[in-house]
Amino acid sequence: MQSLPLPLALTARLLPVAVLASAGWALSSGPLAAAPATHQKSAQGGQSTHDTQSSGSGDASAPATEAAAKTYTSAPTPCGGVSVKTIQSLVPGAKTAGKEIPSTDKSIRRTCSWNALKGYDYRWLDVSFEITDSQEQAKKSYTQRTTEKSGGGAVPGLGDAAYSVVNLTTEDKQQTREGVVLVRMANALVSITYNGSDFESKKAPSTDEINKGAIKAAKDAVAALQGGQKQG
Repeated sequence: MQSLPLPLALTARLLPVAVLASAGWALSSGPLAAAPATHQKSAQGGQSTHDTQSSGSGDASAPATEAAAKTYTSAPTPCGGVSVKTIQSLVPGAKTAGKEIPSTDKSIRRTCSWNALKGYDYRWLDVSFEITDSQEQAKKSYTQRTTEKSGGGAVPGLGDAAYSVVNLTTEDKQQTREGVVLVRMANALVSITYNGSDFESKKAPSTDEINKGAIKAAKDAVAALQGGQKQG
């Protein structure tokens, strides 16, 4: 078995989960690129029922009214957010149970990671769920994250709005290609990060492979969110 020098960025991703815990949510949301306004419009569904709420007439009724507007009240178990079949396909050799990254409040944000080096091929997948206080707050967060960078596009038919972007980085002549998908569902956000490298050829998987893989994981995660606990 020959020893392979790993690029610093990838070596960090192979460190114990104790190190990953400090990165937590940043691993799955940090590299997200922006969506042009036209892209965001094309991906959004017309679910106006999420916006419907009565205007409270008194302070006592305000908390109840606000709670009723939250379609999703807690984050689902993240390591169950992607099917075993999808994990085996996207991250060959990884333990399908995944590793949940510690969160300060599991009702608000939960993240699970899978990674494996099979032969010379390395793959990493993060799935994160975030529950906000309202649909408007989720919309604001979604817009901020998808306008920080450019280069991606809308994902039609996924959630109320969805955006994907793929980027290629090179360090010490080793390529890594990473795809990020962000989905908004009412007052919840689903974030997927999927990347890979080939340490033998020094090349990265194709844009199409990474993009399709990230979207596939996103579809699983959205289904898990919809099948989880809801108010109502």
